[in-house]
Amino acid sequence: MKNIHNTKVLAAQVSQEERIAFYKKTYSHVAGGVFLFLVFEFLFLQSASLVNFALSMLDGYKWLILLGGFMLVTNYAESTAMKTSDKNVQYLAYSIYIFAEAFIFVPLIYMAINATNSFEILNQAAIVTLGLFTGISSIVFITKKDFSFIRAGLALGFFIAIALVIAGAIFGFNLGLWFSVGMCVLAGGSILYQTSNMVHKYSTEDYIPAALGLFASLMLLFWYIIQLFLSRD
Repeated sequence: MKNIHNTKVLAAQVSQEERIAFYKKTYSHVAGGVFLFLVFEFLFLQSASLVNFALSMLDGYKWLILLGGFMLVTNYAESTAMKTSDKNVQYLAYSIYIFAEAFIFVPLIYMAINATNSFEILNQAAIVTLGLFTGISSIVFITKKDFSFIRAGLALGFFIAIALVIAGAIFGFNLGLWFSVGMCVLAGGSILYQTSNMVHKYSTEDYIPAALGLFASLMLLFWYIIQLFLSRD
């Protein structure tokens, strides 16, 4: 009996119609992830006790614990989505990741709303994020190049970023504006890498893990765009 993973056909190897259908499925799942994120975020913000708890986790070592937990959830969701062909399990992993993402965003969303007593910062950040996401993704489709070679650079960049976050939490210094700018560049590289994977590395059945990777990169960019708008004010 053939292994199910050996029967998968890469999106790059199928007809244009099938490839377009795969892209539509992937991006519709990214959009669905954003919608579910907004639902979770709305529900979380209705609870004052949960918001206060999330805000309390920003202090020192507590932030490291929260960040560590989020990284574990991320690793679990990504590995689970890739290792199984069971769509129900993939959807569960994706939903768990979105739930974790929504929770870690609670303090940032709360601060952004309270900075102007409106959704002005969030609306502006969302527009900029969507514009950058669309523009960066289009590079892959226009050039048709495989950008998997940037993986090592991204890994090094994220390792340095994590080290700086840990140092900032331990020694109590603010990473500042340029760190957010650097993370936006790193997030842009991640979007480029994930889009390239969708085009060149995933099979037509991998639209959920492909969507998860794109959603994660999109939210990373959104996080630091919000940070830039907050630092402006």
